Amino acid sequence: MTDLLALARKSGAAVVGFEKVKDWLASRPVRVLLQASDGSVRGKSKLWTPEGARYFDCLSSDELGLAFGRQSVIHGALATGGLGNRVVEEATKLQGLRKASGGDTAGKEQKDA
Repeated sequence: MTDLLALARKSGAAVVGFEKVKDWLASRPVRVLLQASDGSVRGKSKLWTPEGARYFDCLSSDELGLAFGRQSVIHGALATGGLGNRVVEEATKLQGLRKASGGDTAGKEQKDA
């Protein structure tokens, strides 16, 4: 899934960062709202999922960062069309796998804080 997000970023069909995502949500059709599973509840609650769009929080901030070429990412959005439908399919599968495994890490070890 991170490969698809990287392609969407490179094609200009995805943005990251709270302000950019907020602007996209207000001004253009968005297919997917992505938020890091380890992002703060308060910060994530300030953005909304548009009607007809999908919301996913199955990737960590590090995983989203990897997809978008940054150290970490909390908020991301994908435009309609292009890779959006494939991202929805892959994210749906990943979310199901991670919930079935009892968490959002899909078998990865978590570091103690």
